[in-house]
Amino acid sequence: MTDPSTDLPISRFPVPELAELPDDIRARIEAVSAKSGFVPNVFLVLAHRPDEFRAFMAYHDTLMEKESGLSKGERELIVVATSARNSCQYCVVAHGAIARIRMKNPLVADQVAINYLKSDLNARQQAMLAFAVKVAERSAEVNDADFAELRGHGFSDEDIWDIGAIAAFFALSNRMANVTGMRPNAEFYAMGR
Repeated sequence: MTDPSTDLPISRFPVPELAELPDDIRARIEAVSAKSGFVPNVFLVLAHRPDEFRAFMAYHDTLMEKESGLSKGERELIVVATSARNSCQYCVVAHGAIARIRMKNPLVADQVAINYLKSDLNARQQAMLAFAVKVAERSAEVNDADFAELRGHGFSDEDIWDIGAIAAFFALSNRMANVTGMRPNAEFYAMGR
């Protein structure tokens, strides 16, 4: 399957046709398409392996949609900051679009994608992203001082788990997007601007 805006493939691997997918996966993709107006390429690319698609989406939804001490916008900023460090074009573009909408700020997602240290975020959000980036890049160095810093900004231990889990989960996502050569949909670039 190719990207209609460029005629380039959206994956290095076979991309199944929507009609060929198991009913539950097809229904999920159709629901996303009805809400957004397009099918994000990540759904089609990961549907190449239905069991892995289901597991990936279940964990994604658990982390990104549940009640949490982190706002949905802050969770998206974690994805953007760590994906930028992991050189994942798909996730920076796609989650940058979602962050622009959820943060109600068309500038901050781009700032975070380039250098979160120079972004217009408060000290609490800066500490959150510093920890997330540390998890993404140097998780073996996480220590009690990191927890104390985050607690000082009002994060609970459950919030700290969420920050770490989102950074770790999207490290997997970033690597799979790069392995597959996943292309961001053209629609993402204009969202929330």
